[in-house]
Amino acid sequence: MTKEKVPMTQRGYDKLQETLHRLKTVRREQISEYMGKAIEDGDLRESAAYDEARMQQSENEARIADIELQLERAQIIPEDNTGAIGLGAKVVLKDAKGLERQFEIVGTYEVDVLKGKVSDASPIGAALHGKRAGETVELQGPKGVNRFTVVSVDYD
Repeated sequence: MTKEKVPMTQRGYDKLQETLHRLKTVRREQISEYMGKAIEDGDLRESAAYDEARMQQSENEARIADIELQLERAQIIPEDNTGAIGLGAKVVLKDAKGLERQFEIVGTYEVDVLKGKVSDASPIGAALHGKRAGETVELQGPKGVNRFTVVSVDYD
């Protein structure tokens, strides 16, 4: 079975590695201590604390396996030096009313909408791909087409 590559930024890759390290060291230790206390309390057949510790352990191990697979499949996309919007770009857009919005274009597994990180595969990510500062982009919204001007593209 061929495993499809997952495009991501170097920052995203590094963050996943940090998370993996934390889950394998700090989180495993926390769960182990919690499980040890539950075992000390006695009868495990009716121990809610022990059941909770086992559930946390299972979730942690599943998350570790998921991150290891993502890192194994990762394809680090180099920053674009041409000034065009690509993976890893921090983009400032201005709408028709003059309001500015800031986005960072990231790989699918790095998305965090609350932090303005949108996927390169999302409608906005796809529409912005290849655009440069000064260009206009049209995005279909729930109330029709919205036009934005690319104010800046930065790869810091």
